[in-house]
Amino acid sequence: MANIPSDLSYTADHEYVKATDDPNVVVIGVTDYAQDQLGDVVYLDLPKVGAHIDAHGTFGTIEAVKAVSELYSPIAGEVIEVNARLDGEPALVNSDPYGEGWMIRVRMSDPSQRSTLMDSAGYAKHIGQ
Repeated sequence: MANIPSDLSYTADHEYVKATDDPNVVVIGVTDYAQDQLGDVVYLDLPKVGAHIDAHGTFGTIEAVKAVSELYSPIAGEVIEVNARLDGEPALVNSDPYGEGWMIRVRMSDPSQRSTLMDSAGYAKHIGQ
């Protein structure tokens, strides 16, 4: 059974959004369910700091032993930090997707976009849990 923290927001594409101390900044990564479905993550292609990402647009790719998948942004905004540890340790996405395996920090263009995302109960239903 996948770990689905109740304090996060989720997309149908299996990305999550985590609030930070700054109400305009969020952390984005892939869910525990997604990493489990992909298998061992071996490489990530993530945007550069300063890049603008669009809601529902791709912001990178995740490569695992089983497949290569695009990563879709839950919200629009500017990338203000990229998890550099993932360059050398992509498996952090598997071992700690909601902690050390986070991918990017984004300053949101429109914080109200978060209201369009699923809560933990909605995401659990989405994945059949």
